[in-house]
Amino acid sequence: MNAEAPRTAVITVDEFGIVTGWNRGAERALGHAAGDAVGRRVGELVVLEGGAPFWDGPPERDDWLGWLSVRCADGRVLRVRGAGHRLMDRDTRGQWVLVAPIEGGIEGGGAAGARPLPREVDRAVADWLFSRSPVAVTMYDTDLRCIRQNAAMTRLTGITEAERKGKRLPEVLSGPDAEPWERRLRQVVETGEAAFSGEMRGRLPSNPDQDRVLLATASALRGADGQTLGLCTTVADVTQQVRSRERLTLLNEASTRIGSTLDVMRTARELADAVVPRLADWVTVDLLETLLEGDEPGPFTGVVALRRAANQSIIEGAPEAVRQPGEVDFYPPYTPAVRCMATGRSTRHRVADRDMRDWLARDPARAEKFREYGFQSIMGVPVRARGMTLGIAMFYRRTKDPFTEDDQLLAEELVARAAICLDNARRFDRERTAALSLQQSLLPQGTPAQAAVETASRYLPAGGRSGLAGDWFDVIPLSGARVALVVGDVVGHGIGAAATMGRLRTAVRTLADVDLPPDELLTHLDDVVIRLAAEAESSDARGGPDDAPGDPAILGATCTYAVYDPVSRICSLARAGHPPPAVVTPDGGARLLDLPAGPPLGLGDLPFEAVEVELPPGSLLALYTDGLLGLRDRERELDGALAELCRTLADRAPSLDALCDHVLGDLLPVHPADDAALLIARTQALGTDRYAVRDLSADPVTVATARSWACRQLDAWGLADASYVTELVVSELVTNAIRHAEGPIQLRLIRDRTLICEVSDASSTAPHMRRARLSDEGGRGLLLVAQLTQRWGTRHTHTGKTIWCEQPVGSPA
Repeated sequence: MNAEAPRTAVITVDEFGIVTGWNRGAERALGHAAGDAVGRRVGELVVLEGGAPFWDGPPERDDWLGWLSVRCADGRVLRVRGAGHRLMDRDTRGQWVLVAPIEGGIEGGGAAGARPLPREVDRAVADWLFSRSPVAVTMYDTDLRCIRQNAAMTRLTGITEAERKGKRLPEVLSGPDAEPWERRLRQVVETGEAAFSGEMRGRLPSNPDQDRVLLATASALRGADGQTLGLCTTVADVTQQVRSRERLTLLNEASTRIGSTLDVMRTARELADAVVPRLADWVTVDLLETLLEGDEPGPFTGVVALRRAANQSIIEGAPEAVRQPGEVDFYPPYTPAVRCMATGRSTRHRVADRDMRDWLARDPARAEKFREYGFQSIMGVPVRARGMTLGIAMFYRRTKDPFTEDDQLLAEELVARAAICLDNARRFDRERTAALSLQQSLLPQGTPAQAAVETASRYLPAGGRSGLAGDWFDVIPLSGARVALVVGDVVGHGIGAAATMGRLRTAVRTLADVDLPPDELLTHLDDVVIRLAAEAESSDARGGPDDAPGDPAILGATCTYAVYDPVSRICSLARAGHPPPAVVTPDGGARLLDLPAGPPLGLGDLPFEAVEVELPPGSLLALYTDGLLGLRDRERELDGALAELCRTLADRAPSLDALCDHVLGDLLPVHPADDAALLIARTQALGTDRYAVRDLSADPVTVATARSWACRQLDAWGLADASYVTELVVSELVTNAIRHAEGPIQLRLIRDRTLICEVSDASSTAPHMRRARLSDEGGRGLLLVAQLTQRWGTRHTHTGKTIWCEQPVGSPA
């Protein structure tokens, strides 16, 4: 070709106007090297005359013909005539090919313009299309048999054009999409449809073991008379793009599905459900048995016990599994699972690999499952979180398509996300179990023997993420056959709240042992909470642990304290920011006691008020925590919840235990959001035949009268055997009252499970037991009382004090 011969420039442009191809003719004619031109905007090199650029034109436009100006590397501008043709279909707006014959140019010396040379254009387009085009193209006749394919299609399919000629699509593409796609091509031939595109999946001879995803378009080839002569299809391998999109979708879905609860087994199932069938045909998740039992994992040097946490398969019921969820399997150190955990790295295996053959040869049951279900490849990913190995996830495939490196990276990302959730669930379960054990050990283990009330109780831990709270209740026998009923609630959740609850419960028992009235007891308990808060602040200042029992976040509490006397049938109550007690009278009427609310414990400087109410025998007194009202579980007001509680308590039940179950079942869901404690007491009364009272004067002669009266009363009760000890006790207590106290003086005997002797006076001075010297004439009275009786003590009242003692006797008839 001489210097003035035209040179054909072939340029490919994508739909964004970016140069993607620049042939040798364009280099020679315009002086721009391909490396300099590709990637630039085509508008920097070519300017169309009249109208918008063809690559920005309407989608129904597939061809362009017109004048354009091209800029040479030396700055000159050549005006030439060119033609453009869209290679992809109008929906995908694929690449355009621009062909322009140029006379002269950089090497030719340059003419200012050029006439169109159609034959040269056609030859250039055909040569580029079948030899150098990056787009795979196949042409079919009307019988849908291949008549031409370009070099790009040869590389894609793995068969030459000569081998491909005369063959239909299903003879090249294997898979379920081949036949439907050919029917669609036939529809184009029969109807003359302009073009269509779509995605198809299958396997090609170039890689028969791997599924491919192909984006294909088909356009009708028409003659000058408009008759359909055949089809032209273009194909692009988008397998990697589709797989990447699918992986991102799977990761996104897994991030929302895995870890929805703090349950270890459910989290493992969520991981298995997320990857089947999109990544594997069968998945197992096994966790270290030692870890689930609360121990730290040891070295993987021997047989490792793994508990199956999840099975998931494309076959319903996962029949491939040798172990079911919850069962323990033992893996020797040579198995791929143990090796994977020991190294902390993922592994991929084929069934034919030596390691797999050795494992299956020593495990006939597992080998039989592999043969039965045709597993071909396996991938193991260790479940690791916070530097600790928790277990292993195993992925299995039946197809010959093995796990790839991309599959391994995806599995590792999924398992890593699940591992954090599994470790959180494991830690939560361990803490919750410890807190539950602690709280159960701190709650009453049984009902103490007493005759004042019949009781039943329930404690229901929270079922949500927060775990346990600091709810507690107690039944404390007091002197004089009385009983104290307590229900409290510590703010917060977890071990800290449970530990604080234990400290407050111990404080209440200690204060109750002093026989303080309810309002005074709450005042002292308020001081205890304030002191605990101060200790917690001091611990924080020294850098104490975040989860210490004295954490200020949980140092707040509410409480209700009630004392019932079966002799007077009077119940004295006070509450500190706690829900009001409920009473159900024997006639079935239910109401809330009008009791001053009082401030929550820990505020200080605010008084508590006690109220006394008379309860007929057989009345029900219900104390509870706010969790029983279910305000967190249901959208309802406090007044409505309290009214519903009263209605439920009024329902008849065969026993107090049955009533407790009925109340919890009616008011709370299966897994409540907050802890709930309920204590129900049925009051009883001591008849006049069970106690006797004698007023005494402050005269020493009265001591003998008191002894005689006590002996006669014991004879009437059939307790003559206790007369000797009782005479001594009465003599000492009455004598002390006459000598050291003020009148009036009262002697009371109560026959309960023990024989109770009480002497009351108007003095507030409490007696003290002391060790008398040999020369002392007195000071041995209380020591004698303490030695002869089971227990003794003092309780203060608004009018004075009462000295009491108990001695064991037979149960009342």
